[in-house]
Amino acid sequence: MTGTGDEPFIAAVKPLVDAMGGELLPPDEAGPDDVVLAWEGADVVAVRLPQLADSLDHILAAMERKKGRPLADLDRKAKQEVVRILEARGAFSVRHGVETVAGALGVSRFTVYNYLNREKEG
Repeated sequence: MTGTGDEPFIAAVKPLVDAMGGELLPPDEAGPDDVVLAWEGADVVAVRLPQLADSLDHILAAMERKKGRPLADLDRKAKQEVVRILEARGAFSVRHGVETVAGALGVSRFTVYNYLNREKEG
């Protein structure tokens, strides 16, 4: 974003930023909550991180793409695996996280809590 030599650096960080649901910006457009990345002493790119709730939606969409179908269409065992992965990634610390995940999986909040409790017992 500042010119020559920056493109490999930006190409290297882009998959990570995309996986987080972030956005790349020119450093001079960075806001107070953005993270400016520097390379060899020069600001190269700014990263705008998503809000936590947006991150959960992004994670659910990525899981759906990875599974190749809507999460609601998965069998019970696969849904339990999704809940386990989401718990490890902190999805249930987000306000309304259980409700959001339950909606994506096509199950009740009670079912999500059962999956979470089952994981803790196992």
